[in-house]
Amino acid sequence: MAELKTKPTDASARDFIEGIEGEVRRKDGLVLLKMFARATGQKPRMWGESIVGFGMFHYKSARSSQEGDWPLVGFSPRKQNLTLYVMPYMSAGFPGLRDLLMKLGKHKTSGSCLYINKLSDVNPKALEQLIKKSYQHNKELHKSNLK
Repeated sequence: MAELKTKPTDASARDFIEGIEGEVRRKDGLVLLKMFARATGQKPRMWGESIVGFGMFHYKSARSSQEGDWPLVGFSPRKQNLTLYVMPYMSAGFPGLRDLLMKLGKHKTSGSCLYINKLSDVNPKALEQLIKKSYQHNKELHKSNLK
């Protein structure tokens, strides 16, 4: 089995974000860093070279022999969009998830990811609530595998 590339590192999340090209993307990243920390009560941790994660759980895939660690929530300020790892799969979502998404503003979803072009496209209060509820939901969902 291939070794997972996305693992927690000791790199500074703030340094990573401050090194991002593009003023809007860098500023959005700094806002998200504060928002995620406030919503989760956790310190940020880099996962691989480009994901900022908060909290951690261990998973084992039911469909394959893959297992590893993953953040409870996180984000990556990618060139094409802000990718937020906050969505429990829609079928296993928490009560009120769809309502929060409707209040959020311009976004896309796929699997467990939420995609935003820039923070000015969304309602910041709805986004922070979504992060907080997703973190709490994922923490409860994976309570026996928290690290």
